Amino acid sequence: MTMTSTKPALPTFHEGDEVVLAYGSHQGTLGVFLRLKEDENWADITERNGSIRSHPMEWLAHAKAKTI
Repeated sequence: MTMTSTKPALPTFHEGDEVVLAYGSHQGTLGVFLRLKEDENWADITERNGSIRSHPMEWLAHAKAKTI
């Protein structure tokens, strides 16, 4: 018997990674990944204004490096 998941694979984030809210009401907000919450579907990020906020993991994406 094989088990398959119907849930999409989420990207892996590490403390200090630059992230962006790719979805949700604050789409486009940049921040830094802090940690997963007890419910691993949620994470804390430090937003650019210094606020620490919790967001669903499925809303987060890695921020792309700026090119000159």
